[in-house]
Amino acid sequence: MFLGFRLKELRKEKNLSQMELGKILGVSKVSISGYEKGNRIPSMDIFMQILDTFDVSADYLLGRELTGVCEEDDLNLSIVLSTADVEIIRELRGKPSLYNMVAENPKRFFMPFNKKNI
Repeated sequence: MFLGFRLKELRKEKNLSQMELGKILGVSKVSISGYEKGNRIPSMDIFMQILDTFDVSADYLLGRELTGVCEEDDLNLSIVLSTADVEIIRELRGKPSLYNMVAENPKRFFMPFNKKNI
């Protein structure tokens, strides 16, 4: 499930169509679509080619690791999120105005909830 989400995200970041990525990996557009939808699982050879093509780790592609950049110190950090954390982020991103309110000032946004001891 997460592999498909990450693969699609990486493909779009590189401005590649499913057909273009398929040509790079030596598979069909239908295969790429299947990987992205979670209907198909790439072989180990294709999986390794995906890692090399996008220069990511297997943990990242499988959703076991998120890598971010610390803006203050400009350091690379590894951040591990649970599946539930990722789902919360996905839901928020699907609601841009709510996402922006939370991202702008998370402490202020959650303050009313903290007072209610939820």
